[in-house]
Amino acid sequence: MASFRFAAVGDNCIDRFLPPPTRSYVGGNAINVAVQLARLGHQAFYFGAIGRDDDGAKVRGGLRDNGVHVNYLRERDGNTAYTNIDVTPAGDRIFVYEDFGVCAGYRPEPADFEALKTMDHVHIGWLDDGGALRRALSMAGVRVSQDVSVNAAAANVGVEGLSIAFGSAGEDDSRAEHLIHDFLTGGARLAVVTRGGRGSLASDGATCAAAGIRPVQVVDTTGAGDSFIAGFIAAHIAGRPLAESLHAGRDLAALTCTHIGGFPQDPQPI
Repeated sequence: MASFRFAAVGDNCIDRFLPPPTRSYVGGNAINVAVQLARLGHQAFYFGAIGRDDDGAKVRGGLRDNGVHVNYLRERDGNTAYTNIDVTPAGDRIFVYEDFGVCAGYRPEPADFEALKTMDHVHIGWLDDGGALRRALSMAGVRVSQDVSVNAAAANVGVEGLSIAFGSAGEDDSRAEHLIHDFLTGGARLAVVTRGGRGSLASDGATCAAAGIRPVQVVDTTGAGDSFIAGFIAAHIAGRPLAESLHAGRDLAALTCTHIGGFPQDPQPI
């Protein structure tokens, strides 16, 4: 299998699972994507900010333990981001409270941007920059994707210039089709939308593909969407057809649902 250079930029956090199980795990869209790409055997780099606190040390350790390069991980004054999560008996998670901490306002430094231009693909998670990095990378000819669903503020949800726009429609087929349409007409070259238990859709305007889910015993769905993104990106960059790329994302997401947290890790106390 060919190995590519991937970067994930943006959010990290400590996922604090409320009782039960009263444990914390390293997470965040960009972190989870970077870790999953590294676990697939690729070179993965994470660009983001942590606080000078115990939670920041947990994030750094989680990245290093999974082979993600932390050369561009920046420490800032303030707290590392965290999310309080409840998990239903069915394994679905409910975000009770979210504090973006030092992730808020993070911007790659000029040297970081030069490094990003050397990547085969860059994925952006939550980033409150009004789309500045997305536009700059696109203008520099870099392949870039973003998870639009984690960027709730209107100023941060543009898709123009994206190689791949990812979104989530729940199980609403009509909403999924509208998102595909909106992403493509908005300037994304490829639109990929997950539909919960109904699987996923992808289209570049000329070719469309769909995939169902892989049934598993669900323990926790946290990070499943991020794993889907990593699996899809890795397959797509390797030149696999849309349907096969959806299947790769589906399979990695299913695996993530079999454990707590966005990737396998030892839980820490809150």
